[in-house]
Amino acid sequence: MTNRKLNCVLLIDDDEPTNFLNKMLIEETGFANEVRVAQSAREALDYLSGKSAEQTGSKPPVPDLIFLDINMPAMDGWEFLEQYDRLSPQQKASIIVVMLTTSFNPEDENKAKTISYISSYQNKPLTEDIINGILKEHFDWEVK
Repeated sequence: MTNRKLNCVLLIDDDEPTNFLNKMLIEETGFANEVRVAQSAREALDYLSGKSAEQTGSKPPVPDLIFLDINMPAMDGWEFLEQYDRLSPQQKASIIVVMLTTSFNPEDENKAKTISYISSYQNKPLTEDIINGILKEHFDWEVK
């Protein structure tokens, strides 16, 4: 566990059990103050653009880190990134986007490397080692 914490982590995945396990792992490692879950790319875009805040009346925290799945119905991770690119710089802030997927297709990983918003490409399941690697590489610290 670390004394330093990210303000917010956003999980974008249509699979409820995966979100549950990832949220639990993030909470157990204690590196984030808050974990938000979006079960669709559209829900995540509404969250990031502030549309969900309009409905609830309160502004949700901007995530420091996003874990994004590729294969989702209606709008997949690639389509999400196309829409994400259209958000304002304030809405994107300095968010680190990690593609977290079950895809072992080398084309997906190669495509991810060409998209500037993707900071890392990782295969599921999310583990403490993956978290430590991301924290060390992108935030210059790690969970103990």
